[in-house]
Amino acid sequence: MFTSFSTALSALSACTTAVDVVGNNLANLNTPGYKASVVSFRDLVTQSVGSGLGETQVGFGTGRPFTVRQFSQGATQSSTGVLDAAIQGDGFFMLRDSQGSLLYTRAGTFQTDATGTLKTLSGETVQGWTEDANGVVDPNAPIGDIRVPVGTLKPPVVTTKFSVNANLNAAAAVGSPEGKLATPIEVIDSLGTSHVLTITFTKSGANSWDYSVTIPGADVGDANPTVELAQGNMTFDANGKLLTPDPTAPAVDVNITGLADGAADQPMKWNLYDEVGAARFTQFSQPCAVSSNDQDGSAPASLTRVGIADGGLILAQYSNGQQRVVGRLAMASIRNPESLIAMGNNNFQASARTALPAVGLAETGGRGKILGGSIEASTVDIAKEFTNLIVYQRGYQANARVVTAADEISQETINLKR
Repeated sequence: MFTSFSTALSALSACTTAVDVVGNNLANLNTPGYKASVVSFRDLVTQSVGSGLGETQVGFGTGRPFTVRQFSQGATQSSTGVLDAAIQGDGFFMLRDSQGSLLYTRAGTFQTDATGTLKTLSGETVQGWTEDANGVVDPNAPIGDIRVPVGTLKPPVVTTKFSVNANLNAAAAVGSPEGKLATPIEVIDSLGTSHVLTITFTKSGANSWDYSVTIPGADVGDANPTVELAQGNMTFDANGKLLTPDPTAPAVDVNITGLADGAADQPMKWNLYDEVGAARFTQFSQPCAVSSNDQDGSAPASLTRVGIADGGLILAQYSNGQQRVVGRLAMASIRNPESLIAMGNNNFQASARTALPAVGLAETGGRGKILGGSIEASTVDIAKEFTNLIVYQRGYQANARVVTAADEISQETINLKR
């Protein structure tokens, strides 16, 4: 009879722990990346009563319950933070704290410090790969702190080739306004200065068009309004297909020399055919018109913002609208994540029972996706937690009644000798 006191007290302690777990889950209802814990009760060793071999067994109550963190998928919510990211599937973001310890998290709310180092809100540095001196992000290199460019100026990229796609009017008469087309194309020199070239097409005969490429004279220190850089002739067959220049000479040399701003001389190629050898010009009985143009240069630009894109790519966006990859987030796949130890601040640390993490890119080796501009919500189910809270409360009340009943019985037993 008197073991019922300790049995009931063990249950009271276990129910108290269970209520604490429920309270912690509810407290983290809105914590990004939080994984709810469940309580697993266990009985204590039993004793056999009487001379039989186990016919009557009485337990000693319940032991301190185990808490198991369930790493189920949380809902993915859109976020306005450009450095926010969520994991969809298995895996963890990798962090390193001030002591150099490796931590893991599912909460992808990141920010940069004054040096451009990517960190969590609590100060741990995010691990991954940053572009090297050659501007290459190598995911085969060892992981390290991710540093993004801060306030940097992107140098200009010199134009080395350009192209124009257009139709020239086959029905136009020689010397008529319909038989002439002029289109501008912007190119960038070594100092980042923009120069506007003008390509002019003039019909010179049946299936024949002359072309010239000019630049403003002021750009090359010439007193004339324009300076010719290249000129030539195009011919087409009876089906409107470009005959000459033919694919064996797919580009026209256009060279700019003596630039007034002091930039280096600029040799360029005007590509008349695309990468697969198709002509960029046609001659059909339609008005002369340019459908597209392109060039490979870019002006210098300042950094406007850095954000995380899908796949864990860290993109730097510049004032000229261009983007480039400056880093990638590393992901760790852990076979038994429930063995991780919670360290606070949404972080986990490997325990002695944790399998060795496998580090790699998102969507490889069983690792999940990384979604930019998103946050993984907490997995706490408020309805389920309130149900558990009622159950544990009833368990506590029931075992409190066991203590009261055992006390009354013990008093009756003591009173028998009076």
